Amino acid sequence: MIPDVRETCLSHSVSLCLMAVDREEVLKEAAALLTRRSTASMDEIARAAGISRATLHRHFAGRDALIRALEEHGIEQLAQAMDAARLDDGDAADALRRLIRATEPVAGVLAFLFTENQLFEGGEINAGWARLDARITALFRRGQEEGDFRIDLSSAWLTEAFYGLIGAGAWAVHEGRVARNDLNHSIAELLLGGIRRSMEK
Repeated sequence: MIPDVRETCLSHSVSLCLMAVDREEVLKEAAALLTRRSTASMDEIARAAGISRATLHRHFAGRDALIRALEEHGIEQLAQAMDAARLDDGDAADALRRLIRATEPVAGVLAFLFTENQLFEGGEINAGWARLDARITALFRRGQEEGDFRIDLSSAWLTEAFYGLIGAGAWAVHEGRVARNDLNHSIAELLLGGIRRSMEK
């Protein structure tokens, strides 16, 4: 939880108050709460972050603005996970395993974002999703071109399957149905077990 700055806000100007609140920390606390309780109110999010509702509204005009900010945060975090996974190094299967491990810290907020229909409806879908899709799709396509992954399943579909397993896994851990220590192995083995190309004739 970030330090409570309500007293600071009472005695200083609004601009100083906003400087005292770390926006990234607010997003982190909001993501942590919303991944546990997706219907949490702005009041509850403010309490979780240790700030007043008024301070939260100075950063985010409403829930929609907060969700959009979380979307940007999630996209940025997933892009960093892809960088850390070195998707172009080694064979595609090993790169996919690295990506699954690197994605674990942001899996919870991604699981929440995937269920937010408002982010994927209409003509204003964040272009960041397309950039992420392209990188993951390229990884699956490389595995197909190398002869390691099945070619009867499109790389676009394999990308959707990856997102689905990451999101489902995060919720399963949250609900206590899957042990956190087993998650990466479970996702990798299920995904690779289904997409590996059989060498049998």
